[in-house]
Amino acid sequence: MKHGDFTELAENYKYRPAYSKLILTALLQYVGYNPEKDFLIAEVGAGTGKLTKMLLELGLYVTAVEPNDVMREEGIKYTQEHKVDWIKGSGERTTLKDEYADWVVMASSFHWTDPRHSLPEFYRILKSAGHVTVMWNPRNIEASELHKKIEDEIYKVIPYIKRISSGAKHHTKKWEEVLLSTGHFKNVILMEVDHEEVMNKEQYMGAWKSVNDIRVQAGEERWQLILDVIENEIKDLDIIVVPYKICAWTARKK
Repeated sequence: MKHGDFTELAENYKYRPAYSKLILTALLQYVGYNPEKDFLIAEVGAGTGKLTKMLLELGLYVTAVEPNDVMREEGIKYTQEHKVDWIKGSGERTTLKDEYADWVVMASSFHWTDPRHSLPEFYRILKSAGHVTVMWNPRNIEASELHKKIEDEIYKVIPYIKRISSGAKHHTKKWEEVLLSTGHFKNVILMEVDHEEVMNKEQYMGAWKSVNDIRVQAGEERWQLILDVIENEIKDLDIIVVPYKICAWTARKK
């Protein structure tokens, strides 16, 4: 398996957590959404449609851009009850027209792009004074003894691991600096909100089985060891309460 290739993982994406309606409402207000005016969202790296469906259920107009064929097909099925355009494209090449969108959003996917190319692309497809938001929904490890222990166990199996988008904050990039790095955007703000999901064992392990970055670094044998460790930690639990910290960085087009 290669970094960023979710072809084999798409089916397990249904077990991944959603995002927070509270933070979406706050973001929409900040980026200037007015229900009485046309407002078009380009969701880039839309995956299997987790965030897409939430945006659609809020009555928004969304063009979902996803490079992986299998992920995109899952997204089309997941959002089939809504009016939404799904297109093949990437962060570096969305295939959208100039000044197309009022808001560009990437949910748990910006880290797979090359900002030297994706940020100029977002600048190109955004209307004047448009905004870009990059967000993630990592587990709030510090808020749960269970997840602290699981995190420690992962590092026992592969102590050299480098986290890309999840885990404790000191393992991840400074996204505000990245958003400003090409000179196309300004005024970065960070919004954070706590979010909680209640899962059964199948859902919880399914979410873990959708992970790419740890699995690639661990290799298949050690990845299976990690899954075995996690299963052992939850063996006596009927439900698992998983705390998340939704983090969203938003910048304005210069």
